[in-house]
Amino acid sequence: MPRWLPRAMVLALALIACFQLGSWAFHQLIGLLVNVLIAFFLALAIEPVVSWMAARGIRRGLATFLVFLVVVGAVAGFVAMLGSILASQIIDMVESFPEYLDSVINWSNATFHTELSRVAVQDSLLHSDWLQRYVQNSATGVLDISTTVLGGLFRLLTIFLFSFYFAADGPRLRRALCSVLPPAKQAEVLRAWEIAVDKTGGYIYSRGLMALISGVAHYILLEILGVPYAPALAIWVGLVSQFIPTIGTYLAGALPMLIAFTIDPWYAVWVLGFAVIYQQFENYMLQPKLTARTVDIHPAVAFGSVIAGTALLGAVGALIAIPAVATLQAFLGAYVRRYDVMDDARVQGGRRSAGPGGGRPVARQFWRALRTGGDPRP
Repeated sequence: MPRWLPRAMVLALALIACFQLGSWAFHQLIGLLVNVLIAFFLALAIEPVVSWMAARGIRRGLATFLVFLVVVGAVAGFVAMLGSILASQIIDMVESFPEYLDSVINWSNATFHTELSRVAVQDSLLHSDWLQRYVQNSATGVLDISTTVLGGLFRLLTIFLFSFYFAADGPRLRRALCSVLPPAKQAEVLRAWEIAVDKTGGYIYSRGLMALISGVAHYILLEILGVPYAPALAIWVGLVSQFIPTIGTYLAGALPMLIAFTIDPWYAVWVLGFAVIYQQFENYMLQPKLTARTVDIHPAVAFGSVIAGTALLGAVGALIAIPAVATLQAFLGAYVRRYDVMDDARVQGGRRSAGPGGGRPVARQFWRALRTGGDPRP
């Protein structure tokens, strides 16, 4: 046996063991890594506000705390308003359930000549096997729901904690990162960081402005129609339609349409028509102007980045996909060499002015030659 073979075998086994250990550790820590990624983008989003407050004499820690206090208060108020809407709707449904049941029983008796009564139907429902199984399953699932809620709260606390440190200690973090890099690389890292802050912050602020405009527009419509809970529904439409990519528009319009349908079915049609018209106005007039200087990427690239982010990280990837792609595009744009475009009509969307057959397309030449009996070749 060669003398180097045992050493090579031990080295190979050690490398395999290190790879397995690293893979196991990565899969165990992937949840934490995703939370850190979310926290990093959240810190980038609030970095301009924190820096602006720090430049005016407020300590970065206090400025970050004030920003987070405003964000948490806004989220808590939004959740409280939605909770009040859902609670009132559930109460209304429970109170009107006997009337709905009487109408269904009367329709069934008149249509199918049955002899049903509300008391008999209620007794059969209360003593049914499926209701008892449902209650048992719900009782056993309370612990799972509580565990899920506590896990979600712990995850939110982790995200806020990391994002607070990233935003409050941003200069120190950049200094520590640059201290292990040569001067040339330090400039590139700082430039990439600055671009990421500009793109992420610009994306969040432009979306917030569009959410405000959308909320005000839908609030005016809902107030004109007399739909209840118009302020809460307007806030729902503005936030959900702007901060949930791809399907946010449909989710945002579904709730006010449902509430309006309970008042008058035609009100739901009016809400749907207004939502469609406003979406076209936003896509073709409002959004290009607001995002031209912040996240200026092609709509197809944005849509593809959202799909890719969803496939990789789910809802989190969908949220951070557009600012991440905008940052990468802006950073790589400085290293891509560009040339002057030649003066050709095809670049402007036209056809070439000269070519085989006097500039006529090949298909047109072929069919004209067949009709005249000539040679189809140019």
